Amino acid sequence: MLVRYLVPLSAHFTPLNVFRYPSFRILVSGMLALLLGMILGPWFIQTLRARQHGVSNVREDTPEDHQKKVGTPTMGGGLVLFCVAIPTLLLADLGNRYVWFALLVTLGFGAVGAADDYLKLSKSNSKGLAGRLKLVALTAVFVLAYLLFGRHLDTRIYVPFDRHLNPDLGLYYPLFAWLVVVGTANAVNITDGLDGLAIGPSIVSAVTLGVLAWVAGSVIAGFNIAHYLYLPHIEGAEELGVFSAAVAGAGIAFLWYNTYPASVFMGDVGSLALGAALGIVAILIKQELLLVIVGGVFVLEAMSVVLQVGYFKATGGQRIFRMAPLHHHFELSGWSEPKVITRFVIVGIIFALFSLATLKLR
Repeated sequence: MLVRYLVPLSAHFTPLNVFRYPSFRILVSGMLALLLGMILGPWFIQTLRARQHGVSNVREDTPEDHQKKVGTPTMGGGLVLFCVAIPTLLLADLGNRYVWFALLVTLGFGAVGAADDYLKLSKSNSKGLAGRLKLVALTAVFVLAYLLFGRHLDTRIYVPFDRHLNPDLGLYYPLFAWLVVVGTANAVNITDGLDGLAIGPSIVSAVTLGVLAWVAGSVIAGFNIAHYLYLPHIEGAEELGVFSAAVAGAGIAFLWYNTYPASVFMGDVGSLALGAALGIVAILIKQELLLVIVGGVFVLEAMSVVLQVGYFKATGGQRIFRMAPLHHHFELSGWSEPKVITRFVIVGIIFALFSLATLKLR
């Protein structure tokens, strides 16, 4: 929004010319989201604590030692969403349909997560939204966003490591895109089981996707960076860098309060929204398959649940892991919670660096 008003004023006040450059607005977006989160965090957490006093916010399917966390307020993801939306609306080009697509999907998934969290906190329905109802709601959000902003998307998918392999999914692409967004949202939700575990890799993934978004859309002095790296050039994709920076900045601010021992939990309002944000950016910059590497931690967590359930049913009660998701397996193997979190974040950074390295392996 500020771009529309401040850039014309640069003719009278030259310093305002910096708002022309996405790279500047990306940095400011991240810093603004971080600042908002740090300032509003204490008030937000205190408000949640007052409203949720006496309510158990700890999942039942966790190691016994997690019961000491009873009483920690949840739904802290609402703060993340606010701190993502404000910088994006202020600093991104609001004439860009990709920005609105990303915002609508992220806030919509957050709204579904908020409804689920609210029902879990109520005495009448402690298990939240039924699984099928939640899936229908998430699907409705995605379909609405796709119909409004995604009908002209490139239906090809670009395979990492091979720049010549670009299969066109045609009419099947919307289904593929839905699988990416809903799958990523649920993978982040599964990972959200320890203090700071989901938000840490989310920050790393958002930064990585932000860099890729800037690369996909930027042309500097006639030099097309995307073409040089054999990536699809997407006009306007650099504005998604502003959105991704806001996600990273808001995530860092939230991590300040969510780090072990957590003062607030993210809740589904945060985990579903963050996963959706990562998934939709990957789709819009045509890095859907690379997202498997970028968000490798989330993939491992989700696959551990799939393998555990499948093996349990196939063998009549035997298990691969001590407990799924994977982070609980390591907890029960003797790793302390901070050690699990730190090592998973390190693994997330390794995945992110490897994904960036693939830009030259094509």
